[in-house]
Amino acid sequence: MSSVPFHYVDLRAFCYATEDEKRVEDALRTFLPEEFEIDRVVNAGHHGDRIVVLSARVERADDVRHVLSKLSDLAEWDRVLAELDERVDDNNSLFLRLDKQAAFKGSAELGPGITFRAKVEAYPAKHETAVKNARETFEELAEEAGESGSAGDAGGEAA
Repeated sequence: MSSVPFHYVDLRAFCYATEDEKRVEDALRTFLPEEFEIDRVVNAGHHGDRIVVLSARVERADDVRHVLSKLSDLAEWDRVLAELDERVDDNNSLFLRLDKQAAFKGSAELGPGITFRAKVEAYPAKHETAVKNARETFEELAEEAGESGSAGDAGGEAA
């Protein structure tokens, strides 16, 4: 992927009192470049329980490419592409929710736990242009994932 049509990517996860903060951080790090800085904010829930918000903003093009390469493992590309118009808001931000448990195990799946928000480049800054740019990038990622998946499967076939 040569060009990156995103200004930045924000990743955020909540660590509740019942969770191990190190494990939640490890889940978030699944998508981040090595030794990337994670911001940590301690909050209190409605009943006084401790909630730690872990977040990172990825702005450098190489780092954004790294995050996107981790997303290429998504099995649900058809669903993401079908819902893309709803996943991009009026401010040209694209939203995905990624499964925290799967991320802790090193894989990318849609689900609860990690919020992925990417500001899509769009000139002119219109919803349709942002959706088109995001679609082109995600179709390329889905294609890459399909190629790597089929290459791995081909070696296991019997003659």
